[in-house]
Amino acid sequence: MFREIPLVTPLGHTIRVHKFTNNAKRGAVVISSATGVLQHYYHKFALFLNQNGFTVYTFDYYGIGKSGGTVKQLKSNPITLSQWGNNDQAAVLALARDEHPLDEITLISHSIGGQLFGLNPNYHMANKAIMVASQSGYWKYYKGIHSPKMWLFWHAMIPALTPLFGYFPAKKMKLFENLPKNMVYEWKKWGKHKDYMLASVKPESLYFEHINIPMLFMGFPRDIFAPKEATKWLASRFSAAQVEYRYIIPENEGLPEIGHFGFFREKFKDTLWASSLNWIKKEN
Repeated sequence: MFREIPLVTPLGHTIRVHKFTNNAKRGAVVISSATGVLQHYYHKFALFLNQNGFTVYTFDYYGIGKSGGTVKQLKSNPITLSQWGNNDQAAVLALARDEHPLDEITLISHSIGGQLFGLNPNYHMANKAIMVASQSGYWKYYKGIHSPKMWLFWHAMIPALTPLFGYFPAKKMKLFENLPKNMVYEWKKWGKHKDYMLASVKPESLYFEHINIPMLFMGFPRDIFAPKEATKWLASRFSAAQVEYRYIIPENEGLPEIGHFGFFREKFKDTLWASSLNWIKKEN
C-alpha cells in the first residue's frame, strides 16, 4: 500500500512520510494536512491518486502522530507553526522533487496546509496546487456563534490550557490531535489579527506573491472552520498565481454535505476526487 519513510528535516528532527508508489507513471502529489489531522485520514484519497498513476506523499507535521506526537515528546517539542511550513512541508516537497526531477508535482493542501504554502521556501518545486478549505483563521471572518467561539479559542482556551499542560490538549476536548506549545502560541497570534500571519511573519519569509503556478481553491458552505470570506482572503494572497476559485454548493451538484473534512471521504471518489484528478492532469 505505502512505504513509511523517516525524513530528517533541515531543522534536524524526523518526520514520518508515507509514500504510495504502485503503478506510478504520471508525476507526484504531496498532501499537506490540516491542523492536528493524522496523515492516515488522507490515505484513501492518496490511494485513489496512486491508482491513477501518481506517486503520492503524505506526512505528519512534527509533533503530530508518528512524527513525535506522544505527550512526553510534545512537552519538549520546540516547533513553531511557521516551521511546519518553511521546514516540514518544504522538506517533503524537496523529497518529492528530488525523486521526480523531471515530473510535474502537485501540492494538495487541506486547511492550514494551504496557509503554510505561503511560508514554504521550496514553493518553486510545485507545478500546481489544490487548496481544499484553506483559509484565514481570523475570528471575525466566522459567522454567528462561531465568531465568539473562535475569539474564545484564540483569547482564552489556548492561553489558559497550553501552559497548564505544556502543550495544547486538543484530544481532551475531542477537537484534533494535541499540538506543540510554540506552534499553538504562534497560531493564536495569527488568529487574533485581521491580517493573520501577514501581521507577524517577516516579509522576507513570505512567498505568497512569488508563487505563479495554477492553483485551484475549493470552499464549501456550512464549513464552520473555513467560511467563504476566510477562504477568499487566503486565495487573494496568491496574487501572482493563476487562481481558480470554486465554491461548491452540494445541493446544486447533487452531492451530500461536504463541510470542512468531507472532501477526503471516499463517497466523493466519483465526483470531487474525479474532477480534481482531471484538473491535475490537464495542461494549464
